[in-house]
Amino acid sequence: MKIGLVGSSGGHLTHLLLLEEWWKEEERFWVTFQKEDSESALENEKVYWCFHPTNRNIYNLIRNTILAWKLLRKEKPDVLISSGAAVAVPFFYLGKLLRIKLVYLEVYDRITTPTLTGKLVYPIADVFLVQWEEQKKFYSKGHYMGGLF
Repeated sequence: MKIGLVGSSGGHLTHLLLLEEWWKEEERFWVTFQKEDSESALENEKVYWCFHPTNRNIYNLIRNTILAWKLLRKEKPDVLISSGAAVAVPFFYLGKLLRIKLVYLEVYDRITTPTLTGKLVYPIADVFLVQWEEQKKFYSKGHYMGGLF
């Protein structure tokens, strides 16, 4: 199986790294921001750097959509896994179009309100995971997995 792990640097990347038991034996590639933490954490991994900032930045949304189209057709992953943030949106929507399985993990620190990315990808995710039972209030079809931390 080939896995694409897509997420912002910082806490979102940390969430994906904590899923190592799921991806460590699989062929994989990463898509994230080129920052110190991601360069260090992914030193020996196959990484594609996406464009940032992504918050309310339509120009980088367009650039990341083009990047997603090219990468998904080149890499042909069987599944995409993300914990957000905005960079996940173009990858998930194009992934859905290309019939790639989509797994989304809602972040640990958003208990009483949903994330914008979570709300955007929830309708198309094949598997939507939550780390708190309280998050099921927003994502009724979400699967509770408990906290990673």
